[in-house]
Amino acid sequence: MSRVTSTQVAQLAGVSRTTVSFVLNGVTGMGISEETRERVMMAARQLGYVPNAMARSLASGSTKTIALLMPHGDHVHVDVDAYLPRFLAGLSVACHAHGYKVMLEPVQETDRPGAFLDLVDSGRIDGLAVLNPRRLDEGHLHELAEKGFPLVVFGSNLAEQRTVCAIGVDNRAAAQQATEHLLGLGHERIAHIGFASEDYQVVRDRLDGFRQAMATHHVDVRPEWIAFADYSSQSGYDAMRALLAGSPRMTALFAGNDTIAFGAMAAIREAGLRIPEDIAIVGYDDIPLAAFATPALTTVRTEPFQEGRDAAATLLGIISGDSPDGLYTRDIAPLIVRQSCGANRKT
Repeated sequence: MSRVTSTQVAQLAGVSRTTVSFVLNGVTGMGISEETRERVMMAARQLGYVPNAMARSLASGSTKTIALLMPHGDHVHVDVDAYLPRFLAGLSVACHAHGYKVMLEPVQETDRPGAFLDLVDSGRIDGLAVLNPRRLDEGHLHELAEKGFPLVVFGSNLAEQRTVCAIGVDNRAAAQQATEHLLGLGHERIAHIGFASEDYQVVRDRLDGFRQAMATHHVDVRPEWIAFADYSSQSGYDAMRALLAGSPRMTALFAGNDTIAFGAMAAIREAGLRIPEDIAIVGYDDIPLAAFATPALTTVRTEPFQEGRDAAATLLGIISGDSPDGLYTRDIAPLIVRQSCGANRKT
């Protein structure tokens, strides 16, 4: 069956193709009467006309598409990063409800700084959501914001500039709370494994919160107990094995996220150690499997689906002309206490 064209709609409605284009793309101020608009819409419905997306974008100046800039280009990471799929789901649901599509734009580790600007310059998107940007891309994000391109950053507050609209939880405060919980249980030999490299501000923020808690309690941070993984449970396992090979051994671990914590727990058990009796563990994110780990994982609870929706709502507001504050921070993520930290054994 051939595609219905705007010419056929124009013929049925008794108007020009230009009038059809103006009506179906919502263009106002062209002197088209309401009666004519209704006649065009009725003809389009009767014929089952579906407007061509490219033509619609040319006519209206809008592509009805936003891009999500992902922090890592390896699509395998989408499988192992439990946070990203739920964030993307929330973002997509909110965008689709307003007629917008979401384009995924992965960033390869080897990409030049600001490689995503090619996508912006192509005119294929109306706005950009960025999840956990790399340090080397931050200057380009400021440049985009200063030029007025709709942009929202999640997971990096870029605090030195207020031109960028950034939203998210206070990672430093949440990490400090998690570490203070372990300190309150009597631990001083506490290790930390970041879920990725220090190239990402969210990783640096959680490490800063860890250091702040230790400093507040006058406990030294041992450099040999700080490690960085690479998103997957396997990388958490490898990092924990390396930490366990050192001496003396830590008695607690604050993991940069739950995926890393799961890998670390496997390494601890493989070494013949018990959780939490020998090493207590606190994670971050409270992914669905956290409550079903053995033992159940104590962790910081985030809400990636809602956070994705927040990012979409903020970005779509900017596209519509809103001017939100440069930084919006949700409430501090709560700590969900379960068995892995040994809190139920505190006397």
